[in-house]
Amino acid sequence: MSRIGKRPVTIPSGVTATVEGQTVKMKGPKGQLQFVVHDDVEVKFENGVVKVAPRVETNRAQALYGTARAQVANLVAGVTKGFEKKLEITGVGYRAALQGKNLQLALGYSHDVVYKIPEGIAITVPKPTEIVINGNDVQRVGQVAAEIRSYRPPEPYKGKGVKYADEFIFRKEGKKK
Repeated sequence: MSRIGKRPVTIPSGVTATVEGQTVKMKGPKGQLQFVVHDDVEVKFENGVVKVAPRVETNRAQALYGTARAQVANLVAGVTKGFEKKLEITGVGYRAALQGKNLQLALGYSHDVVYKIPEGIAITVPKPTEIVINGNDVQRVGQVAAEIRSYRPPEPYKGKGVKYADEFIFRKEGKKK
């Protein structure tokens, strides 16, 4: 049994939740989101609380209902607070800049990398070596951060590249003489 899946998700004031079949919809101050729950999982909305339970007692349903509850909790967090990821750029000459709807990255290549910012995502560049990604969908925010990081992942010798702000890069020793 999932320990997370057993706990109900309380809906705060200012957020409207609807459950139509297997679709859970949330609407709040930061926008609206929806999630389609797997058929092995049952979702109920009663008295300002969303409850998730497995329909059948199979291993698959047991595994899926904790995930479904976490997804519903992420919907509530997304429409109330939103999500944020921070990236740091390390390296001589490496920098980021916003140009309209595009993020321009100078990452040591012969040309600048231009990343088109998707809808529903807000990117700010407080410093040339710092990128802040905001949005209400945790999956999309994480995906955008991963795509930007993939242009130049941090390398273990000098630590150059794009890394998450809370990421630790295990440094290696260079060649010995």
